[in-house]
Amino acid sequence: MGEYDIIVIGGGPVGLFGTFYAGLRDMKALLIDSQDELGGQLVTLYPEKMVYDVGGFAGIQAYELAQRLIEQAKMFSPDVRTKEWADVLQRTQDGIWVVKTDKGGEYKAKSVMIAAGIGKITPSRLGAKGEVDYEGKGVYYTVRRKKDFQDMRVLIVGGGDSAVDWALTLAPIAKSVTLIHRRDQFRAHERSVKEMFQVAKVYTWHELKEVRGDGTRVTQAVIFDNRTKEEKTLDVDAVIISIGHKGDLGNMTKWGLNMKGRDIVVNPKMETNLPGVYAVGDIASVEGAPKLALIAVGFGQAAVAASMAKKYIDPNASVFAGHSSEMDKFKK
Repeated sequence: MGEYDIIVIGGGPVGLFGTFYAGLRDMKALLIDSQDELGGQLVTLYPEKMVYDVGGFAGIQAYELAQRLIEQAKMFSPDVRTKEWADVLQRTQDGIWVVKTDKGGEYKAKSVMIAAGIGKITPSRLGAKGEVDYEGKGVYYTVRRKKDFQDMRVLIVGGGDSAVDWALTLAPIAKSVTLIHRRDQFRAHERSVKEMFQVAKVYTWHELKEVRGDGTRVTQAVIFDNRTKEEKTLDVDAVIISIGHKGDLGNMTKWGLNMKGRDIVVNPKMETNLPGVYAVGDIASVEGAPKLALIAVGFGQAAVAASMAKKYIDPNASVFAGHSSEMDKFKK
């Protein structure tokens, strides 16, 4: 059972920056994340897309941003646990917080920073025959690397921004791109939709019925017109199902936190109603302030939360220790 100054729950961009900032304040930190790879939505949902609203970068690919944040977070050698879901949060009689995970982990800390974003990210599935059987073998729910689809016959399912964007992105490198949507109206930007019709074969009012393969890879997809029920069999190498992702908060709603819907209510100091527990990023709702679900906003919140946690565990510490350019002073 480890003992830390702070446990950071969530390894997305805000949790990573919070881990770094805790280290900058000379706090022993543990970072826990439910995914198999750090980076949160940056690597799970849109790794190949460009991010334009982070300070210091005119534009940076989401996956690269995640790697830089991971490098920064590890500067002060925090402990890291991936593929562990924070399941239970309890406080001992002497005021120490205990986090228990679904893998049997049990960790003690003087403070906790919750940066869980939308929760554990899982893809929305269609339930089509063969879909689950070929996950990772030709069926995907996001595009991790564009080059993986080089010269492939790609079928995309969906009608939102992500589906249309992937059609436009993959069209120049794939052998062919086909997109099906269950309606004739798209939830994507009009200009993008217009461009998509020029570079991809589009079937509106169509849905995916079955994914077929040779046992190791996808070879065909059966689609059908949801008005006439007429079926078509397409020869494909990959099927990208882009109909959204779900965020699972697990047992977090049972931790005794003051919550508003899926958000944890915090004051301007990022303090929750539980002493020594802070919430930052997409999961936090600051009382009296508008909610801006932006990485840049989350960075600032993480710095505030880490600074308040430092003061909480060491009343003699300053909330603002100085600028990071004065590194030696900043750690005190």
